[in-house]
This record gives sequence, C-alpha cells and structure tokens, in this order.
Amino acid sequence: MTYDAEQIAELLRALPPAPRGWVEAAQELPSARRGLDQIVARAEADAEFRARLVADLEHALEAEGYEPDAALLEALRRRIDG
Repeated sequence: MTYDAEQIAELLRALPPAPRGWVEAAQELPSARRGLDQIVARAEADAEFRARLVADLEHALEAEGYEPDAALLEALRRRIDG
C-alpha cells in the first residue's frame, strides 16, 4: 500500500501528542551531543585526560565538572573504546 503526502499527514494528525519527556529529551540531544563531542575531542588531544577516562571514567568526568549520568557514561564508553 502506498500513501501520498496528504494521507500521511492525516495519519500523523490522528496520533496522540508525544509524551512530554520524549519532547524534552529530543530538545536536549543537540547539547548533549556537543558535550560528548567535546569530551571525546579532548581525550583525543590530551593523552593524560584519555588515560584518566580509561582508568576511571566516572571519577575523571566528575573531577572535570561533568555530571556523569548513565547515558553519558555509556556513550563515552562506546566512543572511547571504539
């Protein structure tokens, strides 16, 4: 079955609004990505900082003033280990 733009728009309008938490999380994504990119760039440029991150990620971030929540820690582990 194929849909044209009007049919798709009609179907989308019939959906309930996204939960507030989803909207807020989506709005925070660009800022979170910039912060993540900054940490990774610093780790790439600063061997000492990278060594501290690898040795104890959570405490290294706390020492630098970051609030290491579970999502940040997981994303950094993937980026640093990869």
